[in-house]
Amino acid sequence: MARGFSETMSELRRERGLSQRAAAAALGISQALLSHYENGAREPGLAFVCRACDYYGVTADYLLGRSDASAERTAEAALRLLAGRLRSLADTAESAANGEETRL
Repeated sequence: MARGFSETMSELRRERGLSQRAAAAALGISQALLSHYENGAREPGLAFVCRACDYYGVTADYLLGRSDASAERTAEAALRLLAGRLRSLADTAESAANGEETRL
């Protein structure tokens, strides 16, 4: 977790193939201000951090460099867990429909 806010902001923008101008417009700030955020010359306020998290689909901890897990990765893991539980419930329901004794 050596990277901080500025590196993460820049990385997220580049991963999505966005120019600073396009990302700044979507985030409601000037390209110059986004450049300052990305090179560490300025630090954003809470309202901007929240907007950036929503825009990039990541948690504030990830954006601020406090966690290695982006919301996307966390969501994928949660969906895999949910899918496993749904399969288990479906198997239980099928067993019950076939008259087999089940225990939850």
